[in-house]
Amino acid sequence: MGSRFAGVIRQYPKTFWSANTLELFERWAYYGIFNLLALYLTGSQDTGALGFTQVEKGLIMGVVNAILYFLPIITGSIADKFGYKKVLLIAFVILSTGYYVMGIVSSFAGIFLTFFYVAIGAALFKPIISATIAKTTNEKTSSIGFGIFYTMVNLGGLFGPLVASELREMNWQYIFIMSAGAILVNIVILLIFYKDSDKPELSEPLGQEIKMVFVNVYRALKDIKLLLFLIIIIGGWTVYWQFFYSLPVFIDQWNDTTVITQSIGSVFPGIARAISNAEGVISAEKFIAMAPFVIILFQVIISAIVSRYKPINTMIIGFVVNTTGLTLAFLTNNGWILLLAIMIFAFGEMAYSPKILEYISRIAPRDKAALYMGSNFLPMAIGNFIGGILSGRVYEITADKFTLLGRELEKWNVNLPAISEQFTLNDYYQRAAEVMGMDHASLTEYLWLNYYPSRFGFVLLGIGITTGLLLIIYDKIIFRYR
Repeated sequence: MGSRFAGVIRQYPKTFWSANTLELFERWAYYGIFNLLALYLTGSQDTGALGFTQVEKGLIMGVVNAILYFLPIITGSIADKFGYKKVLLIAFVILSTGYYVMGIVSSFAGIFLTFFYVAIGAALFKPIISATIAKTTNEKTSSIGFGIFYTMVNLGGLFGPLVASELREMNWQYIFIMSAGAILVNIVILLIFYKDSDKPELSEPLGQEIKMVFVNVYRALKDIKLLLFLIIIIGGWTVYWQFFYSLPVFIDQWNDTTVITQSIGSVFPGIARAISNAEGVISAEKFIAMAPFVIILFQVIISAIVSRYKPINTMIIGFVVNTTGLTLAFLTNNGWILLLAIMIFAFGEMAYSPKILEYISRIAPRDKAALYMGSNFLPMAIGNFIGGILSGRVYEITADKFTLLGRELEKWNVNLPAISEQFTLNDYYQRAAEVMGMDHASLTEYLWLNYYPSRFGFVLLGIGITTGLLLIIYDKIIFRYR
């Protein structure tokens, strides 16, 4: 076993390893910002955050990320036309400048447009690296090769946010400088180590190639079985994206993470100090980073277990487990239960995420597998868009601490100044606590018990369970797949 693995590793060319390194640093940069973005957008301005509303946050994250997942159908053709290395260089220039500027602008329009600019760079990058991995592996080496690739994705998703978490305690702008720097490292790796294909693959005009991409997607969607499947799993992706859009804000607003610090500190005080800030609080993004950590540890084991079962059965179980974990995270204000919930969420993701493409490849006619698999971006893009709405207005109504506190202050006939640079969100909380004769912790507990922000979790549970039930009906009644 060990000698076989070593033999496979020796077969990979230099470009394979450089592509994986590019993926590691790109994901480091992206998740270093993305995992903290909801907090940066909605946090109090006196901390260096922007103080946007939940609706503004949902619009920025949902719309731009939806575009990011839609664009690769176009950018893949651009890469094939002009060559991978040239397009990667353009992507990295866009990403490095975009990340840096994101840390400078502060208006809604500025952040939206800059994040959209970053999305273009990420969309140029996305299809090239997976295509490079495919080209530098063969039937015997592809399984381990893509395993290494997904490990790089999760390593970047783990360490990027952890480093960013420490940097934002000093200054929010440092996380954007970090991400820009990571992409600059990628430019060096690209120029020195990455070997491009001998020549661009497309001989047709670019416009014609892009037109054919959309024609092919349309042809694939004419298969009602594929179309229904893609529509159903939009619900699963809508729930999934709340892990990044809503949960960080919920943890920051409602969760008492000091219980973990106190428990660990009684035995390992050094570790407790390392994972928390000066107040003993573990930041929300560190909890979010636990998901890729769990995936790195258990993906191989989970993949081996679920390989025995039908892809759609695994997806159904995965969606339900994923939703259960995320719902539990929104039902608690206890740090330990939150940690358990995130682990459950990660196990669900490990079960269903790889199986979606596998299922699509199995229901596709043999000569149309690539055509069908190219449609996988649609439910992810639409799930992002709907997820943005959910994390905006729906979260604001059901769980946003500022909104719920405003309702309570109306009952007290208290009118506080509007949020501004001079009177920040933290000032608002402090003034409200003084008026109500409480400290901040007591105020949070009072709102938790009287306004039930955990209701948002039941919204997600409803969507997730409905998705699972529709998949069962789809598989067992409408289309019986064997």
